[in-house]
Amino acid sequence: MRANKLTKETISQLGIYERNFPKFNVGDFIAVSLKVKEGDKERKQVFEGDVIAIKKNGSSSSFTVRKIGANAVSVERVLPFYSPLIDSIKFIRSGKRRKAKLYYMRDRIGKAAKVQEKVLTKEQKELQAKKRNRKHKLAVKPQVEKTVVNKDVSSGDEGAQE
Repeated sequence: MRANKLTKETISQLGIYERNFPKFNVGDFIAVSLKVKEGDKERKQVFEGDVIAIKKNGSSSSFTVRKIGANAVSVERVLPFYSPLIDSIKFIRSGKRRKAKLYYMRDRIGKAAKVQEKVLTKEQKELQAKKRNRKHKLAVKPQVEKTVVNKDVSSGDEGAQE
């Protein structure tokens, strides 16, 4: 049976290209805008939830987002990072966590099924902003063009050549 949709193999064939998504980690709450095609029309659908796992593997990198839906039913989606179906990712809040994978959240019900928000003091927020600005300045270095001044060799010693 042949896959009609995007799979790991088809995404790895597309290759790695620049994605301008905000940095997020496991435990963070994000909103992923996905392109959904229904017949002739195409619309955007937002999937909000906690990131419970990130798998970094080149062009087949993926992350798992878990949300609590209607009637306390949890919904998980494994989203390939380089998928053309992902329109944008919006970072909402960072989460307090101590593990790399939060699979234990699957067993929890109600308020316990949410990752606690990481609360920062004013000083910690200022430090993070400084770090972000420093990294941003390093990433967006203005390229200075070097101008080469051509000197005429023949202008100074015309009499010596004759």
